This record gives sequence, C-alpha cells and structure tokens, in this order.
Amino acid sequence: MKGLGVSQGIGIGKVFKLEPNEIKVEKKEAENTSVEIEKLNNAIIECKLQINNIYEITLKNIGEKEAKIFKAQEMMLEDEDVFAEVHNKIKTEKVNCEFALNEVLNKYIKLFDNIEDEYYRDRAYDLKDIMYRLTKIILGYKIIKLSDIDNGTVLVAYDLSPSDTAQINKDKISGIIVETGGRTSHAAIIARTMEIPTVVGVEGIYKKVKFGDEIICDGATGKISINPSDKIKQYYKLKKQKEDDIKNNLVEQIGLETVTLDGHKVMLEANIGVPADIKNAIKSDAEAIGLVRSEFLYMSRSKLPTEEEQFQAYKEIAVKMKGKPVVIRTLDVGGDKELPYLKIPTEMNPFLGYRAIRLCLDNTDIFKSQLRAILRASAYGRVKILFPMISSISELRGAKKLYFETRQELIDEGIAIGDNIELGIMIEIPSAAIISDILAKEVDFFSIGTNDLIQYTLAVDRMNSKINHLYNQYHPALIRLIKSVIDNAHAANIKVAMCGEMASEPNLIPLLLGMGLDEFSMSPCSILKSRHIIRSLSKKECEELLDEVLNLEAGIEVESYLISKLNR
Repeated sequence: MKGLGVSQGIGIGKVFKLEPNEIKVEKKEAENTSVEIEKLNNAIIECKLQINNIYEITLKNIGEKEAKIFKAQEMMLEDEDVFAEVHNKIKTEKVNCEFALNEVLNKYIKLFDNIEDEYYRDRAYDLKDIMYRLTKIILGYKIIKLSDIDNGTVLVAYDLSPSDTAQINKDKISGIIVETGGRTSHAAIIARTMEIPTVVGVEGIYKKVKFGDEIICDGATGKISINPSDKIKQYYKLKKQKEDDIKNNLVEQIGLETVTLDGHKVMLEANIGVPADIKNAIKSDAEAIGLVRSEFLYMSRSKLPTEEEQFQAYKEIAVKMKGKPVVIRTLDVGGDKELPYLKIPTEMNPFLGYRAIRLCLDNTDIFKSQLRAILRASAYGRVKILFPMISSISELRGAKKLYFETRQELIDEGIAIGDNIELGIMIEIPSAAIISDILAKEVDFFSIGTNDLIQYTLAVDRMNSKINHLYNQYHPALIRLIKSVIDNAHAANIKVAMCGEMASEPNLIPLLLGMGLDEFSMSPCSILKSRHIIRSLSKKECEELLDEVLNLEAGIEVESYLISKLNR
C-alpha cells in the first residue's frame, strides 16, 4: 500500500489501531432548552481545561510553535458567533445540544473541506477535533490516552486529531499511518517536529490491518508493508540504520558552508509562514529565508490585516535574520484559498482562477498596502519581493509599476526603506517558464515553485487521489522545463531559487545541482540533511548525471536511475 510520506524515517513495529473519532449523534427533542444550553456551556469549560492541559504537555515535550495549535483551538471555543448559532438552534428547533453542536460545526467543516487548498482543508481538523471532544464530554465518553500504549508501536488511525498527536509519547511510537490527512495537517506538522516517521492518505489501511500485525512505514516514500517477508524487513532495517547514521551526524553540518566536493557553493534557505517559524529556521542554520508565505497573515481572521500589522510581522522576520536575505512573496490568495471577507465568487477551476497577482492587480489598495508594509520592513534587513503566479510580461510590468509607485510615495513621505531591493517572480506556470528568457531581463531573480509547476505542466490536480500517481516530479518534460528556466536566468546573469518540494528531495538534489540551481529553499527540518547530501557531491559529476538523465524517456526511468546513482 502507498500513501503520502509527511515525516521522514522508517517505522517498524506492531499495529495499534486507534478507534475512529466518529460518534453517532442522535436528534432528540429537548424537554428543557435551558438545560441543554447549560450542558453545552459546561462542556465548553471542561473542553478548555483539557485543551489547556494538552497545550502544557505540547509546550513541554514538543515546542512553542506546536503548542500554539491548541491556543488557536481555545480561541475557536470562544467564538461567540458560532456558539450563538448553536444556542439558537437548540432554542428554535428544541433539540439536544450535541445534535445542534454537530449540525452547526459540520457546516463549517464542510466549508473548509470544499476548499482545494491543502492548508485550508487541513484547518478543518481543528474544528473536527473540537467537535469530537465536546461531543465526548457531553455524552460521557472516555478519552484514550495515547501516552499509555506499548513500546515499538506503529499507530494506525482512520483520522488523527491534533490533540491525539500531541499526546503521543515519541519514545514509544515508531511510526504513524493515517487514512486521511495531508502534508500541512497539524498531525503531520507535529509528527515532523517529533521526528516520528509518518504516512498519511493511505486509503483503506484502517480496515486492512489488525491489532498486533507487523507493519513497516516509510515516511519518505509513503510505502507501507503489512506482515512483511524477512527479505523486506531486512531491507528496511538496513535503510533505517543508514538514515539513523545520517541523522546522528547532521548536527555536525551546522556552521558549515553548503559547498560541493569540487568547491561549488549554493544557498540553503527556509520556507516559513509566520514570524514564529523563524526559530526553527535559525536552529536549522538556514542561510536565508527563501520564501515567506505572506498569505498566512490574512488567514483565520475576519478582515484584512492592516499595513501596520503586516509591517510588524515582516520587520520581526527581517530583524531576527540579522542581515541574511528574506524573500517575501506577495499575497497568494483567491480562487481555492478563500478569504470570506474578500467575497470572491466561487469558481469552477480555482487553481486556474482569480488569485495571486491577478487579484492584486485588480485590488490595488490591498496590494499597495502590502507593498508599503514590505518596503517599510526593508529598512530593518535584506528584504526581497517575490511576485507569484506571473504568466505574462504585462502582469510583471503591472506589478512593477505599482511597486515603483508605492516606493516613491514612501520616499515622498520621508519614510525609511532599504536600498537596492531585489524583485523576483515565481516560475510556477508553464507560460512563464517558456518565456523565462524574456522575463529574466525584467527581474533580479527567479524562484521556481515546483508544486504548482508540476500540476500545471502535467495537467494533474495534486489533491485528486484518483490521479495523484500521475503527479510526477521525475517527468522528463518537467526536468527539461526547469533546466531551460535555469539556463535562461543564467544567460541574463540572474540567480534561480527553488521553493517547492523538489528542492529538498534527496534523489533530485544531484540533478538540480547539475542544472546549476543557485538556491534551495525548503522546510527548516530538511536543511541539514540537504547540506549533508550536497557536501558529499561533486558538481562536475552532477552535470554528467544530468546529461544521462536528459536522454531518458520516462519518469520511472529517471527515478530509478537517480536512486541507483545516489545509493552508489
């Protein structure tokens, strides 16, 4: 079986099945609606106590960033509008509180689930977590403590809530397999932080396995082996030992240059969402922030962030990076990334819709407010600006025009801004890749967004489980497209970064080095491993490897060839 690997490593052990959170809630007539409302309010108080306890455990055992997940849940419990809707349902329909609660929260959960963007869909897990916890409290269910399970266990669940994951004892759990979930789910984030090998999106796994089955999960490839043969077990034990050896040596990479054996230097950078993520970037010895996903500042709120709020966030990042480059991507929302307060119409094809730079060029007040905030923050560090989803020269020139207008307005107002701010574009649409020789003359750098570039190039929705096997980062068309982008950029004397998942893929790092990629931007947890790999490679040999790969005809051939070369 196969799923999506979201936390690297090999998990080997006996299956422990976590019962699904699904609870059958019946509709009943409420004899006294005041009593039902009181039951709900008491459950909310108890739920807050439980969540605060989980927050303290998470803060102590995992970290501040991960603990904030539960502060966010606590804030959801204080959402007066949502629970006023539940109260109203109890009163007007004279129904039991657990039914009203599930009806109202499921409406919001469905709203998030229907958004294509993985980040938003995974926020539904917070609401589900709260709904199940409240329902269990109201109905008197016993809540399982995952900290009490046996050593050497591989946890298998249909659905794993954030609070379930936070209570896991990482010394006892050797792996996690979940039937649902995605790369940005809280369960995946916490599992990566705890360094527990984890695979999600394994359809049918919960019914397939039994308590006590032997099972292996590969958190890198997403492969699952149930009751494996001795040969398969031996293979994975050796692979695990090799990965453990590398992991134990990674701390030695801190402070070293990211340079190949033959002296070719590249940059290893971190992708972040909010200022709090800087802590992990610094801890992982990131040489820059290659991508600030500024849209995170616009999420989970009822109105647009002010210029001042944005400025303070960008300034904090710039200051903490102490002069190292910080690339801030301008607002990348719209289409599938729904912000209710923007009132963007629902679209048939949101990934191809009204989003990112298209939305910003139409809503210049929103765009210029963000540009003002970024420019003001540039006085406190080495800030660069990155425009997303550029598909034509006219879009780029439109964005630059607004940038220069905003810059001049700040200068006229006597507001300090940085000198020589670099402008770049995301190369994530095939049209931009194809005319990258033209676009390169207009900007200071490129950043290749492979997640979208792959799905646009191959016409594969990466969130569609029926066709996700066609989403192939080894496809020869993609490799040729990326190479042409890098070649065109270098011909114009500008540098190229990559901020998609490919940048930290061990099997592809040698290929990207051979192409001449200048900067690799990734999740902070992947930086030291990537440095270890790059320092063990020769640029010249990587160029020879690239020549061989360019003659291959299929993605499976490319993948097999690269794996064999890297292992050797």
